[in-house]
Amino acid sequence: MTHKKCSRGLIGICLLFAATLAVPASAEWKEKVLYSFQGGSDGATPAGGVAFDKKGNLYGATTDGGSACPSPGCGTVFQLTPPAKKGAGAWTETILYGFGGSDGSQPAGGVIMDAKGNLYGTTAYGGSGTCILLGSNVGCGIVYELSPPAQQGGKWTYIVLYNFQGGKDGQYPRGDLIFDRAGNLYGATVYGGGYGTCNAPYFQYCGTIFKLNPPKKKGGKWEEKVLHSFRSVKAGKQFGDGANPNGGLVLDNTGTIYGTTYFGGNNVKGECEGGVGGTGCGVVFALQPPTTTGGRWTEKTIHRFDGQDGANSTAGVVFDGNGNLYGTTFFGAGPYGLVFELKKPSGAAYSWTETVLHRFRDGNDGANPASGLVLDANGNVYGTAFRGSVDSRYGDVFRLKPPSGSQRSWTSVVLYGFHIRSGGGQPMADLAPNGDANFYGTTLYGGTGTGCGSGACGTVFEVRP
Repeated sequence: MTHKKCSRGLIGICLLFAATLAVPASAEWKEKVLYSFQGGSDGATPAGGVAFDKKGNLYGATTDGGSACPSPGCGTVFQLTPPAKKGAGAWTETILYGFGGSDGSQPAGGVIMDAKGNLYGTTAYGGSGTCILLGSNVGCGIVYELSPPAQQGGKWTYIVLYNFQGGKDGQYPRGDLIFDRAGNLYGATVYGGGYGTCNAPYFQYCGTIFKLNPPKKKGGKWEEKVLHSFRSVKAGKQFGDGANPNGGLVLDNTGTIYGTTYFGGNNVKGECEGGVGGTGCGVVFALQPPTTTGGRWTEKTIHRFDGQDGANSTAGVVFDGNGNLYGTTFFGAGPYGLVFELKKPSGAAYSWTETVLHRFRDGNDGANPASGLVLDANGNVYGTAFRGSVDSRYGDVFRLKPPSGSQRSWTSVVLYGFHIRSGGGQPMADLAPNGDANFYGTTLYGGTGTGCGSGACGTVFEVRP
């Protein structure tokens, strides 16, 4: 291929809401580490972003840590409680659940919360399914629910809602889940589905989009249905379906699901042919619901990346108020990745138009964005870059300001550059707004934790104007 790829573990190692608030224009932002993970029985390597409840408590998951498995651990779900007086004192961490393997292992996404305060998420491995990796059954991953105690200080209740089975079913769920208005859950698995040869012999098939229907009666089982199985590009073909979806799905008001895949789509020689771990530069797809009850969902590829206009997106997409989509690619001409917009079709033809809003060219403005984006009420776009910044090589928080007046291009500003020890390093998850003009997120590494070697164990942070 003409652009570089991370060696794979793929989306396990290399990866591993449009907001409506108005944010001040100053570029001199400050960062505060709310919590540094310590490893061991504590969490380590936060897997996704964070979610808030109505009281301002913050929730998330870590890929490693916990006391139920040998080092480095099978991961945790955590809660961070703010100090009683805002801005005074430290946030307090509570481990709500530590995974043990058979009940799930190593989350590869964050958590979401319903109106009752229940948390939902996935783990990449573990569960009762049989999925063999390097001669051992590592499990195929699960979807779980954590319910808060009836009385404050009590124990949260953990339930496995679904065990993936591999094969034609999904394997290795990744990214955050989403709800529709009826309470159904949707998500993506990187592997499984029954089609293609993505990353064989280590993992089987090219991934799925799945739906989980809640039980009709209390105490009943959630029912899973694979809505689409990705097929990648067939041998000898230049174009084809996507492969290895990233999670981070979004729904429009018709129930259509939008997302991205890391591989697949384009296999043109000199653009996206071949590569370590997979074929193609990835796609943006739409998955339309059936018009009749029990009918099939219809997948449409709305954009195939070609390397010059982006390659290998590791995050989902977000809508603006006009129905246009925004996202990032980890690679692309540079090869430091970029931010793109897909303009919603205005006519009968289903043709989306891509525009590259910003190319990360030399690392000084950030490099290799791995997270999705957040939009504010003024049309500004916010995100994080995994590497590089003006101040450090450990990633940054950036803002893109739309054109105005005679200016035709988007303007990029680095709001904060991470310093691995003092402020964390290598952010990969979407930023989370909380109605206070600040953003919250996680870094894979850095902080003051001492239980994970020289890279430390990761952080939860706040950035503010």
